[in-house]
Amino acid sequence: MIRSGKEVADPVGVNPVEHYLRGGVLAEMAEWLQGRWVAVAGKKGEENIFIRHMGPGRPLRVRGPEDLRRLVIRYKSVIRTIYGSVNIYSRLESDNDLENPGNIVATTPSWDIDASIDKWRFAVEAAKIIVSALEEHGVKHSVYLVWSGEGIHVHINENAFSQSLRENIHPFNAAYAVVEYILLETRHRLIELAKRSGGILKVENIMDVKRVFTAPLSLHREHDLVAVVFTPDKLDEFDIEWARPSNFKHQAYAWKQYKEGEADALAEEAVKKLGLRYKLWKGLKTRRQVVSIQSTREQGVTEAGEKPRIGRFEVMALLQAARYYLLTGDLDKAKSFGLNRAIFYAWAKYYGPSGRYGRVAASRQAKSLQEKKFVKALGEEVPVGPNGYFEMGGKEQRPEDFDRQIKAKFEALMPWAQVWRKALEYVSKFPRSVLRDPQKFYQEVYLPVRDTFVEKILLGKEEKRKSILDFIGGRKKSENDNREGSERA
Repeated sequence: MIRSGKEVADPVGVNPVEHYLRGGVLAEMAEWLQGRWVAVAGKKGEENIFIRHMGPGRPLRVRGPEDLRRLVIRYKSVIRTIYGSVNIYSRLESDNDLENPGNIVATTPSWDIDASIDKWRFAVEAAKIIVSALEEHGVKHSVYLVWSGEGIHVHINENAFSQSLRENIHPFNAAYAVVEYILLETRHRLIELAKRSGGILKVENIMDVKRVFTAPLSLHREHDLVAVVFTPDKLDEFDIEWARPSNFKHQAYAWKQYKEGEADALAEEAVKKLGLRYKLWKGLKTRRQVVSIQSTREQGVTEAGEKPRIGRFEVMALLQAARYYLLTGDLDKAKSFGLNRAIFYAWAKYYGPSGRYGRVAASRQAKSLQEKKFVKALGEEVPVGPNGYFEMGGKEQRPEDFDRQIKAKFEALMPWAQVWRKALEYVSKFPRSVLRDPQKFYQEVYLPVRDTFVEKILLGKEEKRKSILDFIGGRKKSENDNREGSERA
């Protein structure tokens, strides 16, 4: 039995460019990526690189093998992993195409199963539970699995939804609802499996309108392993050795198999049970199931019984994100804004005009920002990067950066859904005049709880407050709301 990453990695490593330029790899990856928003990840020195645009406002795309070949060669110095979006678009010429829900022609339902190299068999068992549930709903011929490196992605071919269904239910809605519904059905079995794994296993609804996942035959971002594809009937045979780059075992084009319409009934049932409607498609990404042993904990403690270290930086990022989300409804930008403001205030504390390192550092920072693009965001001029996310220190703060730096720390304390709900409830009790003003927000919202947020708000007993859904639902369609909408960077 394989017990460590070193045992599965090729002893001499792997050359990403050589791997992607193999004939079979190049052709199959290019076909799978067609119509999807592509992303390239890798490293430049110690810096993590994540590329989603081929130029300002131009989404990265692949229309065929030659496009993919040029992409690999263009980014040969940094390329490691290639991703594709959950959505398939009819047009990918500009960022405007990504914002148009009518431009999405299909969406791939996907479950993300995370484990670890030494406990990969738990990922297989979790995949069996999901596959079994899908089969009970009649989805048998359109399911394929991709070994993600430390787990498995379970996908349904997007064509399992008929064209007539997609005309009545938005493709993203249908995919999201199916994933959420199956996770709700299998939740208890998956939690028991997570407990047996020692808390390593986590199964998540990864559906988000801008989400990407590992492309078939891509290399993992860290391990020398290939994202091999196989069908559910091979789950009992699968071995992590199949993913070895030098001699990987892969069911070529298995992701193309489907039976049109076999997922229609499941989608209709899921949408009906979850109460989703077409017009709510943007809101779906705000509530997603994450099934893990952590999600069953009622107390905010780690397995060792110790509270994780959460400081002022994390509290600032969380509350700023909650503030931005309440006023705009944009979750991705809220995460970017939250992390950006936390970095900004941390910088100002040490390098601002009244900070520890004085005016020289502030002058240098001001000079470096002269040519940046700025937007007005909640009363502050904030620089933005080429992908539209807020920027600080020459680097965009992306939603995934927030998840890694902020969300992960809070998740060690309690399920993220609880953290986010409590943060929203706390921030929502302040009037909009306070939330719109950065100074008032700092003084009245952040400052009183910066050192006590975890104890008082997250772990303490709070008085019953107005539901955040009531808060959002009660927003008036006024000129003020229109102005707030224009602040969504």
